[in-house]
Amino acid sequence: MRKLQFRGKSKLFELVGEKIISITAFAALISVFLIFLFIFKESIPIFTDSEIKQEASVDKMLFKQEYYEGRQPRFSWQPNSDVPKYSILPLFIGSFKAALIAMLFAVPLAVGAAIFSAEFASRRLREFVKPIIELLAGIPSVVLGFFSLIVLATFLQDVFGFTFRLNAINAGIVLGLAVIPIVFTMAEDAMTSVPGSLRDAALALGANRWQVSLTVVLPAALPGIAAGITLGFGRAIGETMIVLMASGNAAIISGSFVDSIRTISATIAAELAEVVFGGAHYSVLFFLGTLLFILTFVLNWIGDYATNALKLKYQGRVK
Repeated sequence: MRKLQFRGKSKLFELVGEKIISITAFAALISVFLIFLFIFKESIPIFTDSEIKQEASVDKMLFKQEYYEGRQPRFSWQPNSDVPKYSILPLFIGSFKAALIAMLFAVPLAVGAAIFSAEFASRRLREFVKPIIELLAGIPSVVLGFFSLIVLATFLQDVFGFTFRLNAINAGIVLGLAVIPIVFTMAEDAMTSVPGSLRDAALALGANRWQVSLTVVLPAALPGIAAGITLGFGRAIGETMIVLMASGNAAIISGSFVDSIRTISATIAAELAEVVFGGAHYSVLFFLGTLLFILTFVLNWIGDYATNALKLKYQGRVK
């Protein structure tokens, strides 16, 4: 039997390869840091400029203000009115409402499809189903937004009698379509990476395929599924074009999911091109971008912590 022989590579080649990889990694980190630094720098006047602080201080953005005589204090986002109002609470509530609906719609479908693809589908069917679901990730968000604006909004209003065509449910469902490929891919990869010996042991004890999938494979794959859900939630929070076209863009505080909403990302995209450079509105939008950046970082950190906790619980190890 012929032995495999590997030709030794020069140390110079290995050294160059290591340096290229290191430079690439550090370049990515530096790029992210510089982007955050630029966004934060443009929002600094909110804390330092007296004129901007008078119009749009952090205190005014977070708490109620009596903008009208004889009326109760209220939260409002109306930056172009005679008395500009920059309450960011309606934007945060709108972002979380859309993301929550998206995850409630996407996670069961994505995880269910991953279980079917990894545990029950034949090899030929898996090679057909998986690329089709992942193809959703390649559909431009503006196309999904257009579909939601023209088709889905009318359908939901006709079926359920919604007062507003464009609302949180409409935006959240289409946002879920953008999240499904992310959750599905990571969940399916996590399930297929579960050792076959665990399945064989469960089957040898008399468990059927459904019991093996739900009691053995699914718990073992939970760290990967949790990571996919976290990434999907971050995508839902930061998505722009879908919510810009499908949410109604009404910055109101409401506990109802059938009311129109306005998200942070949609606000930045809709208003940044029309603001006065260096003005209060300009600084507030960059402040929103800073908060969105921090929120995404916190979500990723929480997801990483949850993934490690699940690995420790179900696999007895932490990466």
